[in-house]
Amino acid sequence: MGWKAIHRWLGLTAGTLALVLGLSGALLAFDPVQQSWQAPAAPGDLSVATLVERVARTVPGAEEIRHLPSGAIVVFGFVGDQAQAHYVDAADGKVLGAWEPSALPRWVKNLHRSLLLGDAGRWGAAGIALAMALICVSALVLLLRRMGGWRRLAARVRGSLAQRIHVVAGRVVLAVLCLTSLTALTMSASTLGLVALDPGTEPDVISVTTGQTALQALPGAQLPMLQSLAVRDLRKLNFPDAADPQDTWTVATRQGEGWIDRYSGQTLAWQDLTLAQRLYDWALVLHTGEGAWPWAVVLAFVGASVLLFWWSGVAMWWQARRQAPHITGNSPLAHADVLIFVASEGGSTWGFAQALQDALAQGGHRVHTSALEHFQTTPATRQVFVLAATYGEGQAPAHASDALQHIAKLTASPVPVTVLGFGDRQYPAFCAFAEALETTLRAQGWPALLPLECIHQQSGQQFARWGDALARALGEPLVLDYVPRVPPTTALTLVARQNYREHSDEPTAILRFAWPAQGGGALRGHGLAHFAAGDLVGIVAPGSAVPRFYSLASGWKDGFLEICVRLLPGGLCSTHLLGLQRGGSIAAFIRPNPGFALPRTRRPVLLIGAGTGVAPLAGFIRRNDRHTPMHLYFGGRDPAQDFYFGTEIGQWLGEGRLASVQTVFSRIPEGGGYVQDALRRDAERLRALLAQGALVRVCGSRAMAKGVAEALDAILAPLKLSVAQLKAKERYAEDVF
Repeated sequence: MGWKAIHRWLGLTAGTLALVLGLSGALLAFDPVQQSWQAPAAPGDLSVATLVERVARTVPGAEEIRHLPSGAIVVFGFVGDQAQAHYVDAADGKVLGAWEPSALPRWVKNLHRSLLLGDAGRWGAAGIALAMALICVSALVLLLRRMGGWRRLAARVRGSLAQRIHVVAGRVVLAVLCLTSLTALTMSASTLGLVALDPGTEPDVISVTTGQTALQALPGAQLPMLQSLAVRDLRKLNFPDAADPQDTWTVATRQGEGWIDRYSGQTLAWQDLTLAQRLYDWALVLHTGEGAWPWAVVLAFVGASVLLFWWSGVAMWWQARRQAPHITGNSPLAHADVLIFVASEGGSTWGFAQALQDALAQGGHRVHTSALEHFQTTPATRQVFVLAATYGEGQAPAHASDALQHIAKLTASPVPVTVLGFGDRQYPAFCAFAEALETTLRAQGWPALLPLECIHQQSGQQFARWGDALARALGEPLVLDYVPRVPPTTALTLVARQNYREHSDEPTAILRFAWPAQGGGALRGHGLAHFAAGDLVGIVAPGSAVPRFYSLASGWKDGFLEICVRLLPGGLCSTHLLGLQRGGSIAAFIRPNPGFALPRTRRPVLLIGAGTGVAPLAGFIRRNDRHTPMHLYFGGRDPAQDFYFGTEIGQWLGEGRLASVQTVFSRIPEGGGYVQDALRRDAERLRALLAQGALVRVCGSRAMAKGVAEALDAILAPLKLSVAQLKAKERYAEDVF
């Protein structure tokens, strides 16, 4: 069983009880805070002898002095037959008020310690503590795997809301949760009798004055041990019983326990604390915060955070369960001529595998689809396809963690194995696992029908284009009909449009849609309550079940949703959008694009875009209310036809939202060529900005992005930097199509 399975199933099975212990622990953590506020702490260098003298003077009938973990002094005694306990000011012995046990209900403590079930509950609480320790260890392993190691532990977290909450909360409180689990186990071991705290037997204490009568007992202030003992080390001091002449003073300290003769002041016996007791004392402080109220506040916060872990963990489990693979029409392995193997972390890659299987089956093939860890061939196999997603910093999905080693041990056959990768270009190790598979397979001698192709952000369009190439390679008709799960949509009404290149074969328009009329709850349900420039809007055209995604040129604070659309030949969605007139509507939803988002920063920002790729960059500039120095490089064909957002760019430049703009147009004389040419001409200035820590955002075609990366690599070389290094530091992100 892998770490992910351990983490998931322990979290689901023990999670509810851990939630009970966490919340009750959060309540109990306020007890040390309350105690620290109720009475002043005793001066640490005050001697116990002086304290005894002051208490004897102000509290008649005192029988016991306790130094609480909060630092306060409490005196217990009797007035007549009435037991009393008071806070005492150690500075002068003045009684400050009555001491009362914790106001927290006793049942809360019993719930936390034994789940209200007595001894059986104590064993149960210990079991939950052990489960929590294992959850913490597995969480650390998974966290490092997801973030790409210790160095990237503080990097930005991507994923669904539940995933981000789970990871961010884990980074903040995981160490403390692990510590509380271990201390709980330590305390449970002693409570359940598995570890003995005390030495076992008390020493036989015999007064040196036994048999003598009419001796005068010494005042406590004159006892040598108490004179040399500081209050900071005192835990408890018991006065000798006035009715029992053989009784002694008994003192408990941080170091041990001692017995003092009441007549001579001689120390009759001393027992050091055992190692087990010292460990227990440390565990008690670390687990409860007693004697350290700031730590108690931390413990309360961490205990309450278990609710976040529980909710986000259940949400992630439910999401994964909904996305679990359900391959239909699977042929038996032994009879299949086409095998498809899948490596998927979140489950979405299985949907692509199903589409590929259905298309091949319609062509008469017998297809078997399975997880990548089961990679093999049979005598009937004629083609193998591997659909592999990349997880974290280039790792395999958890279920396929050993697949690469398994494949490397196999003997290659003449059967072609074609790899299709899935990933996100915002990650530095885009499709790294698929690349590792490709390298291993070719090194082993497996042939390929097609070279490695990598799909960005689960693009259905890219998948369909790969299907066209596959059909040509197979020499047979093949249509990949991938239908992703589409979240609920809402209607957006077109309120304005700016047309460009109207009389060309590639008309383009900037489309602005009104804010939906529904209330906030409805917006949240349809993913439109909050969005930012650079996020993606999914639009489902009439007659199509497959959404098309467009980068947003606006955020929710702008009060409208804006995109830039160019007609694609045969494009169902772009045709629908460009055919809209004012008052027309679309069905839309939002897909967050956190890897491309621009954080709040004072560092310079380089915005590089070509064609309609300027849209999200325009959105960044539009919301640059803090006047962060932004420098735009825009590439087009003809300024008279495709200088998108040109009027607004001039306005933003005047307002200081944009620090500078460089434009190039490739289809006019003296237009400057392509955007990467403008970068090369501006190399010195760009080097200075990048040396200052500038962030880079690139949006446009894949060919443009490749050219920009090559130009910037050359510009960065004198700084001993590269685009790959900037990506690793999350300073460089692309949105390509």
